[in-house]
Amino acid sequence: MKKRKFGLVLSSVLAASAILGACGTKDEEKPAKENENASSGESSKEAFSVAMVTDVGGVDDKSFNQSAWEGVQAYGKEHNLEQGNGFDYLQSKSDADYESNLNALLRRNFDLVYGIGFMMADAVEAVASDNPEKHFALIDAEVKADNVVNVLFKEQEGAFLAGVAAAKMSKSGKIGFVGGVDIPVINRFEAGFVEGAKAVNPKIKIQSKYTGAFDKADLGKITANSMYSSGVDVIFHAAGATGNGVFSEAKERKKKDPNANVWVIGVDADQYEEGKVDDKTNVTLTSMLKGVNTAVVDISNKAKNGEFPGGKTLTYGLAEDGVKLADSRGAIPADVQAVIDEYKEKIAKGEIKVPEKVKK
Repeated sequence: MKKRKFGLVLSSVLAASAILGACGTKDEEKPAKENENASSGESSKEAFSVAMVTDVGGVDDKSFNQSAWEGVQAYGKEHNLEQGNGFDYLQSKSDADYESNLNALLRRNFDLVYGIGFMMADAVEAVASDNPEKHFALIDAEVKADNVVNVLFKEQEGAFLAGVAAAKMSKSGKIGFVGGVDIPVINRFEAGFVEGAKAVNPKIKIQSKYTGAFDKADLGKITANSMYSSGVDVIFHAAGATGNGVFSEAKERKKKDPNANVWVIGVDADQYEEGKVDDKTNVTLTSMLKGVNTAVVDISNKAKNGEFPGGKTLTYGLAEDGVKLADSRGAIPADVQAVIDEYKEKIAKGEIKVPEKVKK
């Protein structure tokens, strides 16, 4: 019996040793695998991951959120990251999703999380306060927190140029502005547009309408219909996905009457494709570009390099190439473009200060 027991104990010891030896072999192989990953891109330890939460406009709004997502994707491509682990986004269907989406990305251990849009300010502030060791970036609003970098743009400067273009190209002497929600960032768009238009035509008539939404294309279409019907021939929208309805209305009118003088000035991204009626006709006059994508790449790289500007507000204007007008593809004639360029230079040099609110 004693010999049998001893044999059983010895067998158990040998078996345990074999298992431990196997585990040790796997652990020793791990560094080699990490080095293999490093040779084809960034290792999991070195990779700095970024993600974003959209506002209700959605990631494919052809505007603000889409531009931010393009920036996140560009950063991911630059550093050979994969969507899901290295970079990603979560889409918000309502403002009730903001905090839950931010927290969901934190649970997935992203190093830097972006809140896209003024309407996400409260959610970013709350989540950042609960997670002081995490890094956040807030686009188009400001909160006071050492772990949040605020990103603003001088929309009024780019919108001023859009106003110049609209007033110079209008044949009726009537132009329109369609805004989304009545908030400071959209107020800056309106103020710049009005100021630019009046600078080149003090008698210009300007209609302004806020739809109250960034995700209601039907409201954009209804508003545009009312404006065009009243004689407005150029509409500048700053309404996110709601602005898609402005394009729809303009294109329908152009299809019914090829000679109709109806134009749309896009926003945030180059919306030339949105204005395409057919291979020869397009209702997009130009677009006021807002470098959200550029800012996202810039800040992501700063954070990756240990230079996260937490607690600061970074502002991008004409001087920083943060706002500008897109190529009109010939829709704007050379003489009008020369006037636009002249104002652009004066604003960039600080010779003209564009107001952030419409003068009453």
